[in-house]
Amino acid sequence: MDELLSVERLLVLWNSAYAWLLTNVFVVSIAVQAGLIALTLLLAVLIGRPLKPQFARFREHRTFGRGVVLAEYLATPVVWLALLWLGMTALGLSERPTGLLRTIVTLLAAWIAIHLASQLVRNPAWAKLIAWAAWSLAALIILDLLEPMVAVLDAAAVPIGPESEISLWDVLQTTIAIAVLLSVALYLTSLIESRIRASQTLSPTVQVLFTKSLKLVLISLAVIVAITSVGIDLTALAVVGGLLGVGIGFGLQRIVSNLIGGVILLVDKSIKPGDIISVGGTYGWVTALGGRYVSVVTRDGVEHLIPNETLISEPVENWTHTQRRTRLKVDLIVHHESDLKQVIALCEEAARATERVLPEPAPKCLFIEFGESALKLQLRFWIGDAQNGVQNVKSDVLLEIWQRFKQQGVRVPYPQRDLHIRSSAEHSPLQALG
Repeated sequence: MDELLSVERLLVLWNSAYAWLLTNVFVVSIAVQAGLIALTLLLAVLIGRPLKPQFARFREHRTFGRGVVLAEYLATPVVWLALLWLGMTALGLSERPTGLLRTIVTLLAAWIAIHLASQLVRNPAWAKLIAWAAWSLAALIILDLLEPMVAVLDAAAVPIGPESEISLWDVLQTTIAIAVLLSVALYLTSLIESRIRASQTLSPTVQVLFTKSLKLVLISLAVIVAITSVGIDLTALAVVGGLLGVGIGFGLQRIVSNLIGGVILLVDKSIKPGDIISVGGTYGWVTALGGRYVSVVTRDGVEHLIPNETLISEPVENWTHTQRRTRLKVDLIVHHESDLKQVIALCEEAARATERVLPEPAPKCLFIEFGESALKLQLRFWIGDAQNGVQNVKSDVLLEIWQRFKQQGVRVPYPQRDLHIRSSAEHSPLQALG
């Protein structure tokens, strides 16, 4: 250590670095190119700044909106690239060195091209990650630093078996390959999913089953291809797979149960998007079937995420499983002196006059029992659009019944109690004391 930090050793290193700087950096040609790079950057900023408001006017366009945003973002780099190319051409015609300019132009062109290609990825975070990773790789190649960097990363290896090892370079390669292939898989999945959902011949359950199966297959293939493409033997990951199996057995069993429950729901078609269900006190219509949960939206606009395991293990009321028609019941009471035949006719007429009540099967009003202070009836009718609400159609029917009862003088009783007061002296404690 003392030899490395000795004055003589430091002087030798300084002289070597200074000689390299004098030969490769502190020269007129490099200074000219550096000045040209700074000048073109300043001009690009001055030219690109007034261009951005012009693009911003068309940012909300339905067809070209995304392209306009991209053009606004790349305006300054593209102008800078054009100015650099013109400067490099001028220096080349005057037979001056252009090595630094050529390197900067190549790096900038690679950055623009990679950023344009990353727009194929819909997820902004993934797009930015892939763009920067690809540009870093391109910069290393352009600067001839890739091989030294690979050597350093490949030297840091961890053995995972008697004859296998994983280095940082393997991890980096696998990560990049997985990111790229996953992006391609998700893009293909969204493209095919839009085609499947546009099909009129497939039921909603079959559409969801196809899309979920397709996404699972493509993502699995992307991961396997990415791992094998970088030369990693899958058998070397047997230990990791065993540990993962133990983790699933203990900590992830609920997640796996929900995933399997989702597959069962898709296969047996017991619940599908658009169904009206009631489970665990939640009533609403199914909007989406996920890998872990089912989305149920109530009439209040609240979205409940119900685990698939719950829908498999608990009783579920599906109002639209085999048919869209639903029978509703409304309980009524009238005075003992009412004409029951007239009341029954008025109730059935009120149900038929309500817009959402189906004419067939016809509404039916039944006399249920003699109550303590009223006659009890029950009106039964059918609707075909339970997804539009149940209580609101009951309210409409009751309003029609109330209007007809008022017109015909039908009395709706209220609870009554008879109070008997004994006033004789022999039963009055106060009089007995007097």
